Amino acid sequence: MTALPPCPKCQSEYTYEDGGRCVCPECAHEWLPGEVEAEEAAKVIKDAVGNVLADGDTVTVIKDLKVKGSSLVVKVGTKVRNIRLVDGDHDIDCKIDGIGQMGLKSEFVKKA
Repeated sequence: MTALPPCPKCQSEYTYEDGGRCVCPECAHEWLPGEVEAEEAAKVIKDAVGNVLADGDTVTVIKDLKVKGSSLVVKVGTKVRNIRLVDGDHDIDCKIDGIGQMGLKSEFVKKA
C-alpha cells in the first residue's frame, strides 16, 4: 500500500483514494495528487482591492486595527513601508512606526 499525502486543507493523515482523486474523510476536501504542488507554487497574495503584493511594497491600512495584547490601535490611512510577505495566518510582516513589529492580514491593506 502506498502512502497517500495528508490533506492540504486540514493536514489529516486519514486520506483515501477514490477514482484517482484523494479525499479527506474529516473535512471532505477532494484534490488530485499533483494539484497541491501547483497551487502552492502559484500562491499569490493580493490586497483588499485585488492588487498583487510583493516584498518591499508600501501599503496603507484600510480599517482601524486593534493591536492584540495592547491598548494601541493602527489607524486608517497608516502607511506601512517595506513589507515582507510570509506564509501563515497573517500574510504580511512589517514594522509600524510607534508600534513596532507586527503581522497584518492582506485583506486589511491596499497597495499605495
